[in-house]
Amino acid sequence: MLGTATSFIVGFKNVQTYNRAMEALDVWIDILSRSRRWGEIARDLINEEETSRKLVYRHIAWLTALRYELRRPRIWESTNRDFNAEYRRYYRVPEWETDISELLPQYLSPSETAQALSSTSIATFVLSLQGASLKMLHAAGQLNSSFYMELQKAVGDLIELQSRSERFKNFPYPRQYATVSSLFVKFFCFLFPFGLLHEFDKLNDSVSGFMHGNMIWLVVPCSVAVSWMYTSLEQVGESTENPFEGGANDVPISTLCTVIERDLKEMLGEYASGPSNPAIIAL
Repeated sequence: MLGTATSFIVGFKNVQTYNRAMEALDVWIDILSRSRRWGEIARDLINEEETSRKLVYRHIAWLTALRYELRRPRIWESTNRDFNAEYRRYYRVPEWETDISELLPQYLSPSETAQALSSTSIATFVLSLQGASLKMLHAAGQLNSSFYMELQKAVGDLIELQSRSERFKNFPYPRQYATVSSLFVKFFCFLFPFGLLHEFDKLNDSVSGFMHGNMIWLVVPCSVAVSWMYTSLEQVGESTENPFEGGANDVPISTLCTVIERDLKEMLGEYASGPSNPAIIAL
C-alpha cells in the first residue's frame, strides 16, 4: 500500500511539473512569435528608419533584461544539486558569464541605459520606455491613432507575457507537495527491503542447490533496483520544477533570444550583424 501511495504521489508531481515546464515553453514561444510581429509592425508602420531601429533595439533590450531576470537564482531552485550540476560541462548559461551592464549599451542610449540599470525591474522599465516613446511619436504626428493603438496593444501583450514568465520564476511548485513526495520516497525506500524479507525467505522451500537457504540475499538487488526507480522518478520531477533556473532541462530562453535578435536585425536589413550573445550550446 505504501508503494502504491508513493507511486501515485510521485506520478502526480511529475505530471504537474511537466505541465508547468510545457506552459513556460508555450509562454516563450508566444514571446518569439510576438517579437517577430513587433519587428514587422515597427518597421512597416513607421516611416523613419532610425525610429523603427530604436523601437526594435529597445525590444531586444527588453528580451535581454527579461532573460537576465529569469536566470537570477532563487533559494528553492535545484540547479546546484549534484544530479543537475554534473551536466554543466555540456552547456553554458550566458547570463552567468556576462553582466547585463555590458549588453544594454548595445541597444539603448546612454541615458536610457543608466536609468534602466538603476531601476528595480529592468525589463519592466524598458517596456515603459517603449510605451512612452510611442506616446511621443503619436503626439508628434509620426503615428496615426490606429497605428499607435496597434503598437500599444503589442506592448501590452509583452507585459502580459513577462508577467506570466515571472510567475514561473517567483512562485515555485508548492513546497508541501514537493516535500511530501520526497518524504514518501525516502520512507518507502527505507522500509521496502524489510517488506521483502519474509517473501524471499519463503522461496527457499521451492529451490535447491546453492540458492537453497540463500534466497533472502536477493532482497538486496531487488530493493536497490526498485528504490532506484522511485528516486529517479522523484529527481525527474524535481529537475523540471523550475523552467528558468539554468538547469539542463530548462526552457532555452538564451537560445530563443539569440534567434529573435537575429531575426529582428535581419528585418532591419542588418544581415552582417551577428547576435550579441553567440553560443555553441546555450540554454
